Amino acid sequence: MSAGHTFFSVTGLTKDFGGIRAVDDLCFSVEKGSITGIIGPNGAGKTTVFNLVTGVYRPTSGAIHLMGEPIGGLRPDAIVRKGIARTFQNIRLFNRQSCLENVMTPLLQRERHSFVGSVLRTPGARRRQRDLADRGRSLLASLGLEPFASQQANTLPYGLQRKLEIVRALATGPELLLLDEPAAGMNPEETKRLAELIAEIRERFDVTILLIEHHMDLVMNICEPIVVMNFGALLACGTPDEVRSNPDVIAAYLGKGKKSHDASAQG
Repeated sequence: MSAGHTFFSVTGLTKDFGGIRAVDDLCFSVEKGSITGIIGPNGAGKTTVFNLVTGVYRPTSGAIHLMGEPIGGLRPDAIVRKGIARTFQNIRLFNRQSCLENVMTPLLQRERHSFVGSVLRTPGARRRQRDLADRGRSLLASLGLEPFASQQANTLPYGLQRKLEIVRALATGPELLLLDEPAAGMNPEETKRLAELIAEIRERFDVTILLIEHHMDLVMNICEPIVVMNFGALLACGTPDEVRSNPDVIAAYLGKGKKSHDASAQG
């Protein structure tokens, strides 16, 4: 990262869907090494922001920068190569593949390898395949999933599927990891363990984390700063204590704000 550049930022970010403005002139930044949270009522535009950052949508206007480089409007595969990976609200695994195969897929995509060598199974290709399998098992082991390496992904319990999706994202070697409601569907004890895991991932993988979450205990315990969105716009940004005591945030969560957007606005 060049001197003077913010690690990650969105500036004036706007996304319209027909007559609906899902993200409205949004500005915030993320410091390298932080765990930054994005919160807000349903329909606030949080997931739309992730979709803009990862190239699923093109911004209507505004800029997205990673390490000083503009990335807004790039294709999803190009953004992954720039160093951004994500998970999803609804788990997206290769359900009929093993856990190891799920992790090896992004590892293979990162490798420069000979197509002919792979087809003919040359010694070099077989050696690379073994090396990738070893790396995949190492990644699985880092989050306690190595015993399930050969197990089909959709047979894992829900919480382990969440973990596997995080491991697969980490396999791309990201600088910035986006977690979209990682605690969705988890009970309080599972959520507590997940918070510990996210903090551990930040340290072990030297990765910056940006997460969307509705579980306030998780956000308040591990995120700083916290970005609060409402109706697609920035409502507040600050430490957990600042956000907790902000009257605009309290009003938004108690439903005293403006009339909610049309249901078609993205969450």
